[in-house]
Amino acid sequence: MRFNRMLLSTTLVVVALVVQVSVLARLHLPGAVPDLMLLTVLGLALVYGHVGGALIGFGAGLLADLAPPADHAAGRYALVLCVIGYLAGLVKPESGQLRSATGPMAVVVASAIGSTLLYAGVGALVGDTAGAQVGLGSLLFTATLYDLLLAPFVVPGIMALARRAEHDPLAESSGSGKSSEVSTGWLSAGTGMRGGLRIGSQRGGGLRNGNGMRMKSAKARLVRTGRIKGVKRL
Repeated sequence: MRFNRMLLSTTLVVVALVVQVSVLARLHLPGAVPDLMLLTVLGLALVYGHVGGALIGFGAGLLADLAPPADHAAGRYALVLCVIGYLAGLVKPESGQLRSATGPMAVVVASAIGSTLLYAGVGALVGDTAGAQVGLGSLLFTATLYDLLLAPFVVPGIMALARRAEHDPLAESSGSGKSSEVSTGWLSAGTGMRGGLRIGSQRGGGLRNGNGMRMKSAKARLVRTGRIKGVKRL
């Protein structure tokens, strides 16, 4: 189960990074860039919980820090996504399924705003002034808008893939095999009981028939004996 999580998470994070760097970053949209990495971490955290969300967020952020063209200090985005993944995992539904889209959309809005503020705050602490020429208000608005528009096409699909990876087909097949064996056992037992009842009834019928024949033969002997005795008396 953990291997399925690691394999799926690694694949989704790598695909998201490639799409973000090669496609979304080259759209030259005003303000921020649509954060596909953030949406991927959110979708996985809503299924795997706060621990899985924190680990996946840290790995995804570190990969984004090291991937070219990185224009910020290494570890900055890893810290941001680690915190966001942990907080998003805390609101994971107990049943594992979301009843409406309101909750995920609220998580996306809060994560977009929180990640932007946390990224700017960490940059101010480490002296990284990259992107300081863009206003913080514009970054918050555009990041929230882009992520909110992209979320319906990304988050539900990632959550569905994560749920499917949680199921073990081998366990399901073995369970179905056991159930079929149990049902076969029940059928064979029922057949044996019915066969035993039939054989018993046949044996009982044979015994009854045999007793009847014996009684008839005894009566015939008595009749013949009476006739013979009567003849002798005459």
